[in-house]
Formats: sequence, C-alpha cells, structure tokens
Amino acid sequence: MKHLHTVLRVLVGGLFIFSGLIKVNDPVGTSIKLEEYFEVFATQFAGFFHLFVPLALPLAVILVVMEVVLGIAIIINYQPKLTQYTILGLIVFFTFLTGYSAITNTVTDCGCFGDAIKLTPWESFTKDIILLIMIVVIMVLDKPKKEKANMMEHGVIGASSLLCLILAFTAINHLPFIDFRAYKIGAHIPTNMQPSADFIYEYVVSKDGKEYTFSEYPNDPEYKFVSMTHVNPEAGPKITDFAVWDDNGDFTEEVFKGNKLFVILYDVTQSNLEGIADINTLVQSLNGKVEVYALTASAAATYEEFAQANSFNIKYYYTDATVLKTIARSNPGLWLLQNGTVKGKWHHNDVPNYSEVLDLLKL
Repeated sequence: MKHLHTVLRVLVGGLFIFSGLIKVNDPVGTSIKLEEYFEVFATQFAGFFHLFVPLALPLAVILVVMEVVLGIAIIINYQPKLTQYTILGLIVFFTFLTGYSAITNTVTDCGCFGDAIKLTPWESFTKDIILLIMIVVIMVLDKPKKEKANMMEHGVIGASSLLCLILAFTAINHLPFIDFRAYKIGAHIPTNMQPSADFIYEYVVSKDGKEYTFSEYPNDPEYKFVSMTHVNPEAGPKITDFAVWDDNGDFTEEVFKGNKLFVILYDVTQSNLEGIADINTLVQSLNGKVEVYALTASAAATYEEFAQANSFNIKYYYTDATVLKTIARSNPGLWLLQNGTVKGKWHHNDVPNYSEVLDLLKL
C-alpha cells in the first residue's frame, strides 16, 4: 500500500505540474478561458459572475501557479493533509466546470492543457473524475504523520512559487515562451484552414435485427441508419473561424497575399497607448515597404474615435475578438505575414524596429 500511495502521489503531482507549466507559459490564454466560463455562468446562473471578468487575469495567475506548486508539494509529501485537501478542493472545482461543460456543451474546450493538448468536454470530465478518485485513494492510504516540514521542503515550495510567478508575469508582459497555437511563427495560415487529410466515416446500420458497420453507406434500402462516426477528427482544419472583412466585403484572401503587417486591436478601449505610439513610429519608418493594416473587433465609431485621438491612420478591418485574442496575447500586438506564412509576432512591449521586420521578410 505504501508503494501505491507513492505512485499515486507522483502521478497526480506530475499531471498537476505538467498542466500548470503549460498554463504558466500562457496565463493570458487561461484568463480568456476563465472569462468564457464567467460569461456563461452570468447568463445561466447569476449576473454577478460578470464582476469576475476583470479579475480573470490575476485569478489565472494564482490558479496556474497553484497547480505547479501543489503538484510539487504532493510529490515531496509537503504538509500532506493541507496539500491533499487543497488538491481535493481544486479537483472538485475542476470536475464541476468540466462536468457542466460536458452536459451543457457551453464551453467546448476547458483549457486544461492550454492550447498544447485539446480535450473534448467529456474527455476533460473523465480525466477529472479519475484524478478525483486518485486523490481520495491517496487520502485514505495516507498514514498520519507530523505535519511540520523541514527547511529544504519550505525552500523547494518557496522557490517554485517564485519561479512560476516570474515566468507567468514574463509571459504576460511579452509573449508565451512556447506558442502552441495555429497562428504561431512558421505556420502557413491557408494550410491550417484546410483539412490535413480526407475525412473518414463509419456508418452503423441495421438489418434483420443485426447491426453492421461500413466505411461507405450501403445502397441497399433494407439497411436502416443507426449512427455515423467520424473516425479521424484530428484531420480537421486547425483554423476554422478566421475571417477578415469590412463594410465593403470579405478581405480574408487578401490577407495571404504579399507582405503584410497586422496590428491586432481586439478592443481599442483597453489598448496600451504606449504600444500604439511605438507601433506608429514603426509604421512611419517602414515608409510603405510593407502593407500595414489593423484588425479589430471594436465597432467602427469606437475604432475611428480611438484612431483620431491617437493619430493612428491606417486601414482597418474587422475580425472576431476570440480569433484576435488567439492570434496575439497582447492588445495591441503585431502579426507579420508573408504570402500567408507567419514570419513574426510581437507584444506591444517588444515592438521591433523597421530593419528587424525587413530582415524577416528578406527585403
């Protein structure tokens, strides 16, 4: 039983560390997912959940750091009762979220592993149920012991907490260290908008009380349809919702032609004005060598008022806010494309100079 207790602690702790580190890499992504939950709960439960939306980012930082630290704590058996009950509470909370998502299909991706590993709501819920069982077994098998931790254990927990906070704030003020999204540097956006292979389906039909499975739907009218299964959903497009337009029509295909620098402004009312000033300087220094456009989800009147107030005189187009937040984790952010291939991405704290942009485009 002692060995089972140790193995379970390592498994639970390892999963918490893995999940937490992926999200420490991108706390803004986790905050976006929390905002999505808050909006759903505000609509379906109580309006006060809207009050948590502005707190999504600090809550995300606390949550992702806790995941990593709790994973380390349970592996080294740091203050076991406190650690175990905290993990239990966290898993119960996650199980509620994923269970609610699975049953109602309101949030189709829990963000358990950020953008690195996508799970369906039911897969996420199943994972949390297994974790819940494992932590309960750990608590049952745990033998009472003195709760006092030694200085080395305190040091490990303190150092890991500080390191995770530093990493999280660095990712917030710049960009994720590792970009798992379909809009990352090197990605060819038109390719990511297409299936990677032909879709394969299996058809279950019945005849004379028996069920049969076919790769193509049979022509025999005596077969009655039962169900259809998508065998290779992973072959679907990585990008399904990218579109760019203005009042004159669709601009999406034009995005993938030539050299274009896009200023991502999903909400101009919350944009960083220092970043806007730096981007203005960059645009002027490029002197027309690269086409520059703004992509926004703000209303036309709001955007134009903002542009006039900040002397931000570049052509703008509309794109869905969620898509823009996926492309860039900063507001504003920069996204450089060459014939549809992403050549560069920048946070507003890291606006490049014109020579860096031209070098990436080999101009």
